[in-house]
Amino acid sequence: MDRVLLVDDEKDLRGIVSEVLGDEGFSVVEAEDGLQAITLFRKEPPDAVLLDLQMPRMNGVDAMREFRRIAPDVPIIILTAHGDIPTAVEAMKNGVYDFMVKPPDFSRLVITLRRALETRRLSKEIERAQNALKSSLEHQLGRGEAMKAVIRQIEQVAGTQFSVIIQGETGTGKSVVAEAVHSLSGRSGKPFVSVDIGLIPDLLVESELFGYKKGAFTGAEKDKPGYFEAAQGGTIFLDELENMSPHVQAKLLSVIEKKKIYPLGGTSELDVDTRIIAATNKDIRDAVEKKEFREDLYYRLGEFIICLPPLRERADDIPFFARKFLFDASSELNKQIREISADALASLAKYTWPGNLRELKNVMRRAALHTETDVIERECVESLMGQRGRDRYMYGDISLKEAVKDLEKKMIVEALARTEGNKTKAAEMLEMSYATLFAKIKEFGIK
Repeated sequence: MDRVLLVDDEKDLRGIVSEVLGDEGFSVVEAEDGLQAITLFRKEPPDAVLLDLQMPRMNGVDAMREFRRIAPDVPIIILTAHGDIPTAVEAMKNGVYDFMVKPPDFSRLVITLRRALETRRLSKEIERAQNALKSSLEHQLGRGEAMKAVIRQIEQVAGTQFSVIIQGETGTGKSVVAEAVHSLSGRSGKPFVSVDIGLIPDLLVESELFGYKKGAFTGAEKDKPGYFEAAQGGTIFLDELENMSPHVQAKLLSVIEKKKIYPLGGTSELDVDTRIIAATNKDIRDAVEKKEFREDLYYRLGEFIICLPPLRERADDIPFFARKFLFDASSELNKQIREISADALASLAKYTWPGNLRELKNVMRRAALHTETDVIERECVESLMGQRGRDRYMYGDISLKEAVKDLEKKMIVEALARTEGNKTKAAEMLEMSYATLFAKIKEFGIK
């Protein structure tokens, strides 16, 4: 039952209002002036307040300020005489939910009160959801200062309509950030469509993004909507932006400017209302300077840019994620591994992690698999990181690009060995698509 604090120095009015609200299912607590109301409010904040303005000892405006200080989310509805309407209007500018002239229309009073309470409930639900999402983000991205700054950026841009570019190395969590921006936005109830540009052959990118009409090309036996149409009203996430050809870049620029798409082979345009979030593992500004990416498209897409720092630059997150991944792996393997030794954590902190969180997760899963004790020791993690490779990474004997390729090849070979050559299971183990795994096997010449 919702509890309403009724503050008015007119005893007869309080009696009538209390009776009406009681019949409507409200619990009413009465106060005859501001001072008494504050005492009751401090003891147990109500769900809503009905507040007179002109009262002895303390007026409604002063009482309202104290209510706001104690519990700012409690809705306040002013009950005022005709002469106090200017004061009531001014109070509304300071956050009062509504005001009504005395004697009030009781039907309108009940409706207004219920709306105020529902608004408060919805606000609390949104706040709880946002706090839960923030906690989830820390769980997925990290709790160090660098990632707290990233989470603040996510919260800052989510409520806008800005296009966003997320920059970061492979394995830093770009897709997690993109989904978080969408989830915190006003589009959260609409589709979130993820597109990996790097997995689509160049000749098919345009038709996949914008759709095509029956007969547009050989094999086009029926109309097919593109990813932009599928994301209507929501968000489209374009991953591996750097792989977009100049032709598709031009098409995308046109879509952003005109908010219309032209399906391949079609004669009419379609309106689109889709927010674009793009991700790249390159500094896209460098690509612009090298004429590899259109400058005008960069400014259209990069209304807000989030840069994800690599794991090697946030060593304070390594112990947290090492333990998290170890706990997950222990549960998966039905083992009782309780901790990582201090020496092992020190070794993990010294490593440069070219594969970032994805690589750390892989190491901890393998450590959980190989260890025969309830504690992960230094020798175990160092053998899994690969001493020779670790030294090369640490002392800069190879480029980051080479290091990532070297690591990818080793992880794929191991996954194929563990799955006895089953590419579907290996792809699931590595958390990549079958098409990506197949392309990597071909690229690295893995037999």
